[in-house]
Amino acid sequence: MKLLLVIILALLVVTLYGYSFAEKSVFFDSVKFTQYLDENTALEEVRNGNLDIYYERISSDRLEAQKSREGLKVFDSAGGSYSILVNPAESDKFNPFSIKSVRFALNYLVDRKLIVNELMGGYGAPMISYYGPSDPEYLTVIKQLETFNFRYDPSFAEEMISNALKEKGAIKQNGKWEINHSPIEVTIFIRSDDPVRKSIGEILASELQKIGFTVKKDFGDLNKAFVVVYGSDPAEMKWSLYTEGWARSAFVKYDSVGLAQMYAPWFSNMPGFNDPTYWNYPNSKLDNETQKIYSGDFQTAEERSDLIKESIADGISESVRIFLASKIDQYVANEKMDGVINDLGAGVSSRFTPINSRNNEKELNIGVKEIYQGAWNPVMGFSDKYSRQIWGIISDPITFKHPFTGETFPIRANWNVETAGPNGKLNVSNNTIMWDPVEQQWKKVLPGTQATSKVRFDFKFSNWHNGKKMDMNDILHSLYFAIEWGSQVGENDKTFDTEFTPIASQSVQTIIGVEPVDEDTIDVYVNYWHFDENEIADWASLWSSVPWEITAAMEQAVIDDKVSFSRSGATSKNVNWLSLILPNDAHIIQSYLDKFKEEKYIPESLKTFETNFGYFDSRYTSSSDWIKKNNHAVISNGPFYLKEYSPEARSIIVKAFEDETYPFKVGHWSDFETTEFPKIVNVEIPNNIQKGNDLEINIESSHTDSILYFLIGGNGELASSESIKVDKNSTRIKIPGEITEKLNTGANDLKIFAISDSVLKPDYYSTSFLTVENEVSLPEITQTDIEFNKNNSLEIIWFIVPVIIVSIITIYVKKRKLLKS
Repeated sequence: MKLLLVIILALLVVTLYGYSFAEKSVFFDSVKFTQYLDENTALEEVRNGNLDIYYERISSDRLEAQKSREGLKVFDSAGGSYSILVNPAESDKFNPFSIKSVRFALNYLVDRKLIVNELMGGYGAPMISYYGPSDPEYLTVIKQLETFNFRYDPSFAEEMISNALKEKGAIKQNGKWEINHSPIEVTIFIRSDDPVRKSIGEILASELQKIGFTVKKDFGDLNKAFVVVYGSDPAEMKWSLYTEGWARSAFVKYDSVGLAQMYAPWFSNMPGFNDPTYWNYPNSKLDNETQKIYSGDFQTAEERSDLIKESIADGISESVRIFLASKIDQYVANEKMDGVINDLGAGVSSRFTPINSRNNEKELNIGVKEIYQGAWNPVMGFSDKYSRQIWGIISDPITFKHPFTGETFPIRANWNVETAGPNGKLNVSNNTIMWDPVEQQWKKVLPGTQATSKVRFDFKFSNWHNGKKMDMNDILHSLYFAIEWGSQVGENDKTFDTEFTPIASQSVQTIIGVEPVDEDTIDVYVNYWHFDENEIADWASLWSSVPWEITAAMEQAVIDDKVSFSRSGATSKNVNWLSLILPNDAHIIQSYLDKFKEEKYIPESLKTFETNFGYFDSRYTSSSDWIKKNNHAVISNGPFYLKEYSPEARSIIVKAFEDETYPFKVGHWSDFETTEFPKIVNVEIPNNIQKGNDLEINIESSHTDSILYFLIGGNGELASSESIKVDKNSTRIKIPGEITEKLNTGANDLKIFAISDSVLKPDYYSTSFLTVENEVSLPEITQTDIEFNKNNSLEIIWFIVPVIIVSIITIYVKKRKLLKS
């Protein structure tokens, strides 16, 4: 009787006061992101507990002494990379970097070892391509990389540049190059907000001045770079070189996007950025190669590897984007913090860290270097790491990459894959439909239509942050948007974006159609194949990260030229780059929602599936009310919702979304906390390495399933390579005398990888040794040498992987891109 009374009272409380007893999905009630530009201040704030985590690297010299680590937990995390973007434009003003050999010569003008050892304190590694030595694809391209044999050689660089300039009619007088009686000028845009990139820019400027160029230096941050570099016509020559930085937000086993993003024009990330009013860097060969990788246009894993090798070689040879070094960043958290997920791609700033971390407080305080850069919109916004770090916990993706294996795994859907690929075909159901952008309606596919693969998705819907339930209309509208904006129907097509459309079109071309099965299940047919079925599911996945009515309002605002989805579109149309977090843009979205409600508007994309205007009315009203209440239009489906953006306080606060429909409860991702990584513990090389004698190398390792080595001769050619299974943590490499006999006398390189089957992050060790004609005594290499790695740029590498950008829908961009930093 008493129990019944308690239950009745509890029900009355819920009824009268609207209290919710939904199980929590995160440990903290809120997360506050606050800008801290100065790392010394941030470090002390973390130490004294005013900050829990700082989402920016701390210089290695600040953490060298044991005492400096008191009160802290220090994490070595993947830190992205540094590169130089080169302007190759043909212009009325002479541009030396329009000459391929001049661009290529820059590879010999930059001292990559100095950058790593001196500027980065040894926390990184030299790199010459998008893939670094511990990247999953690195082993595929190592032969191509070794053939370039880049080294710091300014004399050779000057010789190459001089020859090229003389061929163009340039002359050198009094140590300065000129052409047509005018000095040859280059402008370097230098990121002054990053000490490493500032130093790289200054050093490069000095080297170019020594060669005889007249050098101008322009300093700025990412916001200025968006205008001067990424937002201007390359032919205007506002910049010649730019010191880029890249961050990653996820760890990816099979990279389909990175090479396109870094080397190919079609992905809208090369000079010109596909703005039709600008000069655009052309390269049809790289476009073709990387589009095949992106869209799965290969028959075998070996064919895919060959495409990657070709793309890497072509990208390096073109030298429009020149990679310098990969980073290992040291992040700090307060010693009381538990549950931090140190993702191999994103590092400590993984989306899982705020979701899974905990201490005894109700609010998690995270320091960030920048609170707002770029724009917040899920079509072509969220292109910088600062916004992505926050958006990643506001929005749930349908798929994600495992933090330590890089494999695709489901988050907001389960799936079943059927495929007849690469050469076969499946029959497509006669009830399958597809949006027709010409006739502006859904149409059934023709009888007899076939597809390579079919994926059935069973969605895990929940409530949007505004309280409305996700439904199949959100999914179908997202497919409409992908097709409508991923195709261009005529020159005056208003649903075209210079950056988005070329990317989305690659996905759209493979979509055959969809068949809704029930209220949360859909079949998707695609002409896409991959040897990993989870990659097929990832490619075919349909999802929306915002309610369909927000997408519809954004779309109409862009069509009416009030705003633009992309940065380049905003520049060319002289309108705002749409940002849902800004009150002005949010109120534009709200005005369209109110107009839709008043006019009883039903989108063409949804008329086939829903005719009751009461449904549409409630959707428009709930999202409009949200904007009125919160002064922003950021509505999504993740474990946190955006509560407040304060430009004056330089802070953003997100609150826990405590809703019973949210599918993941507190602690769901805790398995990611404990991961054992492979490690090379000790390497022993015999004192004498004599030509013609067998070479034995003993290796001790832990948590390792196999050892892979590469022996590279002094001429840069691969002499020997083998993968060896590990037996009880000990491995012996035995290289026979017939191989050592062929080595040149002098220095040779040995690279060793310790590989785990469960964690796709090999440990990496590299050394050089001499082969001699007669026996000599050489030093023994032991654990002491391995521990010296942190001060030796050749010896320590961290996994750097492509980033996931989860757009408004997964299907219409299919990006795994790096984020500008």
